[in-house]
Order: sequence, then structure tokens, then C-alpha cells
Amino acid sequence: MKQQVAMGRSPVVKIGRKPGRWKNHLWGYLFLVPAAVIFVLFLWVPISKGLFYSFYHIDFVKGNEFVGFDNYKTVFKDADVWIAIKNSLYYMFLGLVMGFWVPILFAIIISEMRRFQGFVRIAAYLPNVLPAVVLYGLWRWFYDPVGPINGALTGLGTSQIAFLSDKSWSMISIVFMESWQQFGSAMLIYLAAMLSIPKDWYEAAEIDGAGIFRRIWHITLPSIRGLLMLLLVMQLISTSQGFQSQLALLDGGPNKATLTYALLIIKYATTRLDYGVASALGVLMFLVLGGLALLQFRLNNKGGN
Repeated sequence: MKQQVAMGRSPVVKIGRKPGRWKNHLWGYLFLVPAAVIFVLFLWVPISKGLFYSFYHIDFVKGNEFVGFDNYKTVFKDADVWIAIKNSLYYMFLGLVMGFWVPILFAIIISEMRRFQGFVRIAAYLPNVLPAVVLYGLWRWFYDPVGPINGALTGLGTSQIAFLSDKSWSMISIVFMESWQQFGSAMLIYLAAMLSIPKDWYEAAEIDGAGIFRRIWHITLPSIRGLLMLLLVMQLISTSQGFQSQLALLDGGPNKATLTYALLIIKYATTRLDYGVASALGVLMFLVLGGLALLQFRLNNKGGN
């Protein structure tokens, strides 16, 4: 080194190479592998196959036949598709009118309670843990012509309502049943957000003479605006895929009044055995729900900011 300094050259110091950043996180990446494999196998592979099959006439005996856009033409020409779209939009609308505001209302009421808050939380969430078989059997009895609801109506001197056999009541009955069962989980999310609001804000509002309704309007609702928009989009996505209640209770009836878009896909695949058209219907739904998912992502980012 003395010779290098004497010759006017700076000494060269060898520094050991640091291991790559990926080596530091190797075990973390390895733990992600099973989840990634499951994600690809059970999500993206079916999506890719659905897109592929939408251009084919599927025949397990004679083999698949490429038909181009004929499946999509069949979709747009089928009158049941437009009925299903109308019913799905009506189902989504009823979900907003009858179900979206219920968890918000209960969360506000519980957050304002001074006593028995824990008991009310548990009681409100209990319907959410009911198995589907129990739920449908219970509400079939509720909606029965000799069930408790019609019994109460008869006792009040009014006529009975055909909840499940009347076209004008069938979808409303399903949405009411699902709202009763599912509002508990959304209510807990709203309640957690409301309880995270600083209490100083409410105390300052009370000192200024603000009543409970003004506190809710000017403090509670603006503080959870991002969460409201996020859960709104999530509900639109979930209700657009609704089929289980319609299939289990009425099988799309009466007279196709509860035939939703997702239920029509299932009927094309399992009843009509036309997997190509069913795949085309699924691809179109995927595109629409993908747009809603992007909207949800943007709202989530805004809410986080």
C-alpha cells in the first residue's frame, strides 16, 4: 500500500459483497409460495379456461369445436339474459334500499349506548353464524301462509301475503331475509370505525351544544365516509353475484322473478349443459366486476389517504 501511495494511486480496499436483498427475505417468499400456487390454480386458471371455453362449443363426447363469437351472440339474443340482468339490478337496488343502511344505523345506536354494549353486539351478530340450511328452513316457515308473519297479519285483520309465490314479493322477501342475516358483520366493521373516532371531538361538540343528531351528521358520518364508499362498492359486487338464496328457495321463480344473472350462468352449465355460453356469460360478468373492483381499489386508496 505504501508503494501505491508513493506512486500517487489511491489504495484499493476490498469490501465483502453484501448478500442480495432477496436472500434476507427468502423464508418470507417461501411461505408465500403455497398461497400463490392456490391463488393461481383456483382463480386464474379457471378464469383463463373460462375465457378460452367462451369461444368453443363444449362437447365431452365429440370434442370441442371452435365457434368464435357465436356464444356471445347467443347471450345477447337470449331473452332470459335480459330478464336476469333486470332482476340482478333490482336485487342490487333492494339490497341498497333495505340492507345497506341497517348496519350503519345499528352501529350508530350501539356506539351511543352507555350500557349493555357488548351484549347487543353479540346479539346483532348471531344471525350471521346461522348455517344456510337452517336459515332457509327458518324463513320458509316464517313466510309460509300459516307461518308466524301471516298469522300476525291475520290477527291484525289484514289479508295474507304470498311472500314466495307472488312475483311482486318474492325478491323483496329474499333481500329482507339476507339483510337480517348479514347485517351483523358490516355493523361490527362500522362500529370499529366509529369507536376509533377521537372522543375529544364529541366532547367538544357537546360543550358547544351539539345534540346527538348533529354529532352524528357532522362528526360520525364524515369520519367514516371512505369506509361507507368502500362497503358500498363491496355490496354492489357481492349482490351482483347473488344466486344462492334464489336457487335454494325458489329456483329462480315464480315465473323467473328471482332469476339472477349468476343463477342463469349456473342453469346454462348444469341444466342446459351449454358450457360455452355459460363461459361467455361468466366472462362478461368478470369484465363488469373487474371494473367495480378497480373502482373499489381507487376508493380504498382515497379512504387511506
